[in-house]
Amino acid sequence: MMSNDPLKLDESGEWAGLWWLRDEPDEQVPGVLRYDGKGGLLLSLIGAFEERIFRHLAPGVKDELEGLRTWDVIHGVAQQCEVTLLGCVPTRSRRSIGARVESPDTQIVSVTTAIIGAHISGREDAAFAAAEISVEDLTLWAASSVFSESLGFCDGELDGTGTISVKPVEMETVTVDGTEYCLEHAHTLPFFERRKGKIVGWMRDAVSIRVCRAETFSLKTALEDASLIQDLIALATHRSAGVIWLQLEVAGIKAFLPDGRMLPPRRANVLYCPVVVGNRDEKSVDPDSVLFTCQMLPFEEVMPRWCGVRGRLQAAINMILGLRYAPARFVENNLLMVVGAAEALHRGLDIEEKPIPEAEFKKIRNAMLGQVPEEHRGRFKQAIRNSPTLRDRLLALAGRPDQEAIRELVPDVEHWAKRTTRARNDLAHEGKTPNHSIDELIAIVRVTSTVVVLNVLHELGLPVERQRQIVRDHPQLRMICKKAREWLVPPEGDS
Repeated sequence: MMSNDPLKLDESGEWAGLWWLRDEPDEQVPGVLRYDGKGGLLLSLIGAFEERIFRHLAPGVKDELEGLRTWDVIHGVAQQCEVTLLGCVPTRSRRSIGARVESPDTQIVSVTTAIIGAHISGREDAAFAAAEISVEDLTLWAASSVFSESLGFCDGELDGTGTISVKPVEMETVTVDGTEYCLEHAHTLPFFERRKGKIVGWMRDAVSIRVCRAETFSLKTALEDASLIQDLIALATHRSAGVIWLQLEVAGIKAFLPDGRMLPPRRANVLYCPVVVGNRDEKSVDPDSVLFTCQMLPFEEVMPRWCGVRGRLQAAINMILGLRYAPARFVENNLLMVVGAAEALHRGLDIEEKPIPEAEFKKIRNAMLGQVPEEHRGRFKQAIRNSPTLRDRLLALAGRPDQEAIRELVPDVEHWAKRTTRARNDLAHEGKTPNHSIDELIAIVRVTSTVVVLNVLHELGLPVERQRQIVRDHPQLRMICKKAREWLVPPEGDS
C-alpha cells in the first residue's frame, strides 16, 4: 500500500502556505488552499498575481488589453510538503490602488486539480511511477476480505459466543500490455474505544487497485487509470461508482535514514472533481444488485478483458454509463442516448455486414443515379448507402448474448426492434413521438440499455448461467422484464 491514510475526496481540508507561478519562483505570495470535499478547490491569496494582460508598445510603455490571464500551473509549499495547482483561473481580486488606507491586495483563484506532495510542470509531466485508486464498492466487487466470523452454538442454539478473525489476503496481480494491476487489501490493527456506557472495538479492511507501468507516467495517464477502474465498478454494480481517493508514487526520488536504510517512496495525493466523488462511509450496495464480482470473473481474467473491451467499445460504454452517472430528466434524451449507444456498440464490435453484396449494390446504385438529373446526382449519391439500418443493428445485438437471457428480457425481439426504430426516427426526424406513450418509451429505453449491457458482459466473458441469473433475479432487471412484457409485445392478432 502507498499509505495508510490517503486524502479522501469527500473530506474537506485546507493548506496554508506560500505560492508562486511556476516560472516566477522568487515572487511568492502567502495564501490558503481550501478543498470543499465535493471536488471544488479555491486558493485565497493575501497579495495577488498579475492577472491583467498588457501589450508592450515601447520601453516603459504598455497598453492594457481586454481579458484576464489564467495559469496552467501554480507551485506552493504548505504543511511541510510541495503542492502543485493545475488549471488556475482568477475569479475575484481586490486591489488597494487609490484607497484611503493601503492594505494588502487579495485574490481568489479557482483550481481544477491539486497535487499534494509533489511539484510537477503540468498534466503531461511524466513524474510518477505508480498510481493507487479506491472506488466505491470496490471491496464488494473484489469478493474477498481479511475478516472471517463464526457464531457460538450449544445444543443447536446460539450461546452468545463468537469470533472475528483476521487473515491477510494475498495480493492479486495481472499484467496487461506492460501495465501491472494489483488488487490489494489494507487492514488496521484491533482498536478498542472505552466510552462511559460501553466499549467499542473495530478493525477496518479496505481494497484498492495499484497501477504500475514500465515507464514513468503523467497525471493525465493516472486520471485515465482512475476512470478505467471507476467505469469497471460502475458496470459491475449497475450504478454510479465514485472515486474515493487517488494517490501517486513520485518517481526518481530516494531518501535515506541516518542508518542508511531507504525510506518508502514519496506519495502525492490528488484532489480533483471526478465524474462522481465517492462517499467512503455510505452503506455498500446490496450484493444482489451486483452484476458480477471477482468470484464470477477472477481479477486476473477480467482486467485484461476489460482493458480490451473498453478500448474497442468506449463510446458505447460511456453513453450507457452516462445514464448511471447523470441520467437525463426527460425520456427523449435517454432514448437518443441508448439508441446511440446501441449503434456505437454495433460498429465497435466490427460485425457489420452489408445488406446487399457490394458488387450488386454498385450496379443498383449506378442504375438509380442514371435516372437522376446531373445537378441532384451528388446529393442522391450521398443518400444511397449500403449500411445496416438501426433495426438491423438492434437485431444483431440481440443475437449475441445468451439467447435464453434475451428471451427473458425481450419476449418479442422483432417487435422491440421495430418499435425502438420507429421511436428514434419519429423523434429525430419529426421532433416528437406521437405513436408511443411515455410508458412504452421508458420500456424501450430500459430494455435497449440492458441489451447493450448484456453485450458488454458477453464480451467480458460472463458465463451464460450468470447472464440468465441476473435477468431473472436482479431487482432492476426483473422489473425491466415485466415492463417489456407489458409494453413491447404486439397486440393479439398483430403480425
